[in-house]
Amino acid sequence: MAKFPEPPPPAQLATVAPVHHVLPVGTRCWRIYFRGGPYATAWNALRGYGPTTARFDHHLPPPHVQSRQVLYSAENALTCFGEVFQETRAIDRLRNEPWLICLELVRPVSLLDLTGPWPTQAGASMAINSGPRPRARRWSQAIYAGYSAIEGLYYSSSMDANRPAIMLYERAANSLPSRPGFHRALADPTLTPAIVRAAQRFNYVAL
Repeated sequence: MAKFPEPPPPAQLATVAPVHHVLPVGTRCWRIYFRGGPYATAWNALRGYGPTTARFDHHLPPPHVQSRQVLYSAENALTCFGEVFQETRAIDRLRNEPWLICLELVRPVSLLDLTGPWPTQAGASMAINSGPRPRARRWSQAIYAGYSAIEGLYYSSSMDANRPAIMLYERAANSLPSRPGFHRALADPTLTPAIVRAAQRFNYVAL
């Protein structure tokens, strides 16, 4: 049997008890977003267009703007650099105006934990965190349909030594704060030490 097969129907998946990872009030979620370029967005905006090539988009194909929305973040700021700039392996501080932000949750958020035994219990494996993305997106769609109380996914970053990463469904939109706890452009000189550390950690180029 394949270690990372297609997901079962949502009703069948729902018979497997979810393993919850609850983020308490005040949890810091770091993310990098882009203020400029063709896909400019706001610091607190979830993405309604999808599915894209991102791992856990639960949008229904074909790609279009829809009520299903996502927001990707991480517990550690450096993880964001590894994830966001993985395609070019170059941290560009200017192109499309990237900003680093910290969101402190205003209420608890219940995530499905993909870092432990649940993927195997559900018929997949830890490959859900690093295997083919189209299949991972189909798993996310099945999870979303099968578990109405799940507000997102807690998973392992394949770009940062399996450090925790977080994907929020639109169900968690009201957990976001009215203002960010940290909010600076990557072009800000005060972020240069962090960018250098990230570049060294991932062997990326810092531009």
